[in-house]
Amino acid sequence: VQLQASGGGLVQAGGSLRLSCAGSGSPFSINTMGWYRQAPGNQRELVAVITSLGNPKYADSLKGRCTISRDNSKNTVYLQMNNLKPEDTAVYYCYALSMGRNYWGQGTLVTVSS
Repeated sequence: VQLQASGGGLVQAGGSLRLSCAGSGSPFSINTMGWYRQAPGNQRELVAVITSLGNPKYADSLKGRCTISRDNSKNTVYLQMNNLKPEDTAVYYCYALSMGRNYWGQGTLVTVSS
C-alpha cells in the first residue's frame, strides 16, 4: 500500500487545515486509515483513525477540534482540523492497516504560529 498525503502547511493559531491521504497499490481492502503525528523530541502519537465501517477514534487532545472522514471508493481519508494551536505543530503521518500490516505515508508538516 502506498500512501500519498497532502494538505499540510503554515497556519495561524485558531485557523483550520484539511489533510488528505490517498491509498493505492493493494488489491486488498484497507481496514483502518488515519493520522499520527510527531513533534520534535516527541514520540509519534495518535491523532485520529477511522475504520472501513466509519467508526472514528480521536486523541483526547484533539477531540472536538478535528473530524476524520473517509471515502472507501477512493481509499482516501480526510482530517479536518479546526482551532489549531501551536502545540499541534508536528509532522503528520498518514497510516493504513491492511491485511494485518501497518503502512505509513511520507509525512506532511503542519506548523501553527502563535
